[in-house]
Amino acid sequence: MGKFSNVLLASDFDGTFADDYGNITEDVIAKLQYFISEGGLFTVSTGRTYLGFHKYNPVYINAPVLLCNGAMAYDYKSKKIIFCDAIESNAIPAIDAIKYHFPDVPIEMYPFDCTYAINLNENSERHFTNQNIPFTIVNDPRETKFPWVKAMLCAKEKTLEIQEFLKENNFAGISFLPTTGSYIELLKPGVNKGQGLLKLAESLHISQSDTYAVGDDYNDEDMLKAAAASFVPQNGKQKTKEIADYIVRSNNDGCIANVIEILDTIY
Repeated sequence: MGKFSNVLLASDFDGTFADDYGNITEDVIAKLQYFISEGGLFTVSTGRTYLGFHKYNPVYINAPVLLCNGAMAYDYKSKKIIFCDAIESNAIPAIDAIKYHFPDVPIEMYPFDCTYAINLNENSERHFTNQNIPFTIVNDPRETKFPWVKAMLCAKEKTLEIQEFLKENNFAGISFLPTTGSYIELLKPGVNKGQGLLKLAESLHISQSDTYAVGDDYNDEDMLKAAAASFVPQNGKQKTKEIADYIVRSNNDGCIANVIEILDTIY
């Protein structure tokens, strides 16, 4: 029994676990190996999909990975889905309405092991190619496989307008992550990184009091609030920093190594 037995640490990937070039640095890997050797469980909690997450490595990840902003936990070691809270076909009327009112907006749909796109344009296609995600172009959501772990709208300058439209209509089967960015993420109602973290901890028989989270952006806020203690890197968004228990070194300066140094003093 090591000092971190029954401790779960979950980290956002981009801007937190990885540096600005998408690399996991050697100092972080060394600290994680120490954490794991003392019984700790480390995982990534990311908005990326199964097909878009390529950084699993048992050297530094030894727990199921939270994908699609908490909608799914996937165990890469056993190749098993731990849970999946996905969008079902009752969301089709919402997609139909989005298509009708915003006919040029690309819609990306992500079942577990395949991807579809409506109104594909250069920006949306780049979103797939940058992450090496294969995709199929369709004209209607009924042509896709359900359930979708998530969907995305490449809203660009219509981001706020579309979010207001979704809020006013309160469509069945979907919720969305509020954002000022170019992409709006659609999820099953009630899904977020916070509920995903607690659901994963429960599946691993780990108490909330031994569950920790690290993140830098708006989609991490629920996870940070759900954890026993939260860590935000110096490069994190100001709103995210305001809810953090600890501000740690930036993602380019060993953020996760710093977190483990702090946990070392707690345990």
